[in-house]
Amino acid sequence: MNFDSRPFRKLVSELTATDPAHDLQHIERVVANATRLGNAEAADMAVVLPAAWLHDCITLPKNSPHRAEASTMAAKRARELLAELEWPEQHHDAIAHAIEAHSFTAAIKPRTLEAQVVQDADRLDAIGAIGIARCFTVGGALGSELYSADDPFCDDRSPEDRRFSVDHFYQKLLKLSHTMQTQAGRREASRRTRAMRIFLGELGREIGTGAEAAGTQL
Repeated sequence: MNFDSRPFRKLVSELTATDPAHDLQHIERVVANATRLGNAEAADMAVVLPAAWLHDCITLPKNSPHRAEASTMAAKRARELLAELEWPEQHHDAIAHAIEAHSFTAAIKPRTLEAQVVQDADRLDAIGAIGIARCFTVGGALGSELYSADDPFCDDRSPEDRRFSVDHFYQKLLKLSHTMQTQAGRREASRRTRAMRIFLGELGREIGTGAEAAGTQL
């Protein structure tokens, strides 16, 4: 389809990110992911692309007690923005559902291919090299330590990612490849997960502990 991204980019560029990992660049990467996945899966891009652009039109801080409600709030706001942009009304429900279902925290099951594509596109941006960068960026903003000196790779304890950034790999990031909904998403998630395991293995060698377990858990 001939999609003009300029009105959507202008809208989202005016939004204020609640943390440095959910900025305009994040949205642009999710749009790029959604474009690749949507084309590979023959999804309706009139739904996929607006949903990808607007999926974080409302965000809440990572430590907000209302974090799980953010995607529902974003879907409601997206309906208003779509009306302002005069986007065809027949797509509004599907776009809103894709936005609601993209969130890991909300745990809403995607009912359509388009929602699956948007969910996968967002989760891909949480893993791989960019996922590593985002993990430590958010951890720094929250004041988390890099890793536990006693057990860096959660060998003998449950992950606590509010305390230690590396714990986020074991609490969430290494599990995301198993949640991918599309074939194209699973292929890319597998590649990015391997990159994270390599990083953890190297980290283990550099800090002199847990080198063997670091890259192999999960």
